[in-house]
Amino acid sequence: MTTDSFDFTDNNQRVQVVSANKSLTFSVVKPEIVQVFQDYGKSTHSYAVEGEKTVSTKYAVAKDGDVITIKTDALTVKVDPQLHVDVYDQDNQPLVIHYNGQRESINQNIDAAHKKIVRSEGHEVAAIDEASNTYYEVLNQLDDDEQFYGLGGKTGFLNKRGYEYDNWNTDEPRPHIESFTHLYKSIPVLFGLKQGHPYGLFFDNTYRSHFDLGKESDKYYVYSADDGNLNYYILGGRTLKDVVANYTYLTGVVPLPQRWMLGYQQSRWGYSMDQSRVEEIVDKFEQYHLPLEAIHFDIDYMKGYRVFTWDTDKFADPKAFLTSLRKRGVRVIPILDPGVKQDDDYDIYQEGLKKGYFAKNKDGSVYINRVWPGQSAFPDFGNPEVRQWWGKHCKFLLDKGAAGIWTDMNEPATFDGDMPDDVVMSDENQASTSKMMHNVYGHNMAKATYNGIKDATGKRPYVITRAAYAGTQKYSTVWTGDNQSLWHHLQMSIPQLCNLGMSGFSYTGTDIGGFSADTTAELLTRWVEAALFSPLFRNHSALQVRNQEPWVFGKQVLDIYRKFLNLRYRFIPYLYDCFHNETQDGLPVMRALVLNYPDDKTVRNMNDEYMVGDNILVAPIVQQGQTARAVYLPEGQWIALDTGVEYAGKTTILANVPIDKLPIFIKKDTLMPWGQEVEHLSDQPDASMTFRLFGDAATYTHYQDDGVDFKYQDGEYNEYTVKTSVAGDCSINLAHHGYDGQYKTINVQLNDKVVIFKYDDKTAKYVAEK
Repeated sequence: MTTDSFDFTDNNQRVQVVSANKSLTFSVVKPEIVQVFQDYGKSTHSYAVEGEKTVSTKYAVAKDGDVITIKTDALTVKVDPQLHVDVYDQDNQPLVIHYNGQRESINQNIDAAHKKIVRSEGHEVAAIDEASNTYYEVLNQLDDDEQFYGLGGKTGFLNKRGYEYDNWNTDEPRPHIESFTHLYKSIPVLFGLKQGHPYGLFFDNTYRSHFDLGKESDKYYVYSADDGNLNYYILGGRTLKDVVANYTYLTGVVPLPQRWMLGYQQSRWGYSMDQSRVEEIVDKFEQYHLPLEAIHFDIDYMKGYRVFTWDTDKFADPKAFLTSLRKRGVRVIPILDPGVKQDDDYDIYQEGLKKGYFAKNKDGSVYINRVWPGQSAFPDFGNPEVRQWWGKHCKFLLDKGAAGIWTDMNEPATFDGDMPDDVVMSDENQASTSKMMHNVYGHNMAKATYNGIKDATGKRPYVITRAAYAGTQKYSTVWTGDNQSLWHHLQMSIPQLCNLGMSGFSYTGTDIGGFSADTTAELLTRWVEAALFSPLFRNHSALQVRNQEPWVFGKQVLDIYRKFLNLRYRFIPYLYDCFHNETQDGLPVMRALVLNYPDDKTVRNMNDEYMVGDNILVAPIVQQGQTARAVYLPEGQWIALDTGVEYAGKTTILANVPIDKLPIFIKKDTLMPWGQEVEHLSDQPDASMTFRLFGDAATYTHYQDDGVDFKYQDGEYNEYTVKTSVAGDCSINLAHHGYDGQYKTINVQLNDKVVIFKYDDKTAKYVAEK
């Protein structure tokens, strides 16, 4: 092969295409996934894709003139001598087609003098026509009908077409608006619908990178990066669900949470300043009969904000106090930030210093910046030994009774300027810099915390992280960060959570009521309604803002709040089933309608409705003062939860929505579990379960385990198949019986009667009472 030849080599699902001394390597992971790689001499370690993912796959490679074609049963990839890549689906429909034209400036009418004036006033001006630091870029044609989803929790609308985004984790204190290109998380996965045909592109590069999805031009979209190898995955599939499932196949699914984690949680920066304040909050939840599973402690529980300490002036005996709360049904989730206070008398700092566990300057000295404790060092979480060290220290909090750990400020956020790109960190067992490790700093902190909790307790860990990268969902839940008590932020929470779900993060939530600024009675009420099915169900607020506990705004708000907390608990068994299904199929719990109905053009820009699994549609009020709204119902028949009225699909209805109402629709012929109204979820198995029928007949598969540990992975779970017929008959089959906590009684609530089943210990079957 000559140096300027265009040819390929094929070796066990790895096809290397060479042209003019350059090459691209295509790895066939499975029929629907092909990795594209170009070596720039950078690290090849992936923090998102862990373990062996390649499966034996039939494929063919052929050269025909100036085109080399790699074909599987699901994808066709074509490469030309310039190493441009075109991708087609199994029906030969174009998915990703290289754009052969030149990039354009969106400031074509602004000369250099005016650019200087505009920038002097603080305005941004695109600089594509000027000197660029772009390391490489992928430039693809943009179809007139092409829509984009994913990218994690970016601001703005559900459909990302026409906007630009950066991947660079940042603590942004200003009110988040749709023009922000980046926030706390970098999830560089893009899902497209092109003439209705779905595809995905996952760019596994932890360096700073950029997407322009048609803002610069309606002719093309661009991915570019500042550094790293060219490394991306083409994701195919018959449906958008298939494409999302292939992404979570690569990066991992959210592990099954403990059951209590789906209950209500209360938080505020300032609760942990005073033990009596915590007791007051718990007392009031009991007084007002409000469900509560956990209360979160922000940074004030620590001694001078030192991690792995407890301020015994505020909490004389933390273990006894947390134990007393647990007996009342309430768990405590303390926060951890990465900054370790620079203090000669502080054992954590001294230990990390002695063992070389902190990030360093180029000269070898420890990098120091100011955060909450003051001058602080930052653990080098890219080092496996440091992660293990951090994880072991988590036992300090767990031994005090903590039920999980909330990690924050891990972008990493710093007070005295950003951490420089040349700060020395580890990339596993080799040296690297912050330039590469910045976007996975929170990911590695979450992983260290997850493994520390798992090793110490044997329970399914509860970790919350603000910063994340692709794949962090394997270790932590996330929330959308420091939102504000603004109607715009309530509106934005739905597309944020739906895009996070498509990006692999099923266990997500927002700060109900808003973190910063002052909420109002109406906003808090509408927010708890809108968030009813968000998997992480937490009210959280800042130290300096108005209190926003359920009782603050008087009896009306309190009663409505209680009503919806109780309704949430009715749905917890269904949500738990959704999470079990997610571990099997990789699909999110809270979903954009477009994921379930990608062929319905009406839902491709639907920002104010969402679905839970396949069968629940929610249409909250997200506008101040609104008491009625249009609700679009996709194909099928739908039943209003509150009235039982049936509606035809593919239509828009007008719903009357006073302050105490939330439009919820159940797809006709759905059977679902209906949980109990309780103030705390028990660690003991429920003695009974009810299943409600919506429609004429349905079949439902229900999952049950102990809701706490990992024994289900060894078969300790139950799986029930519940069937009803049009004639009113119903049956229950315990299809898998590995958990000795089966329901003693199962009630099946039909349209006109309730059928009661009792478990027969002798036959291990459910028998209907006559």
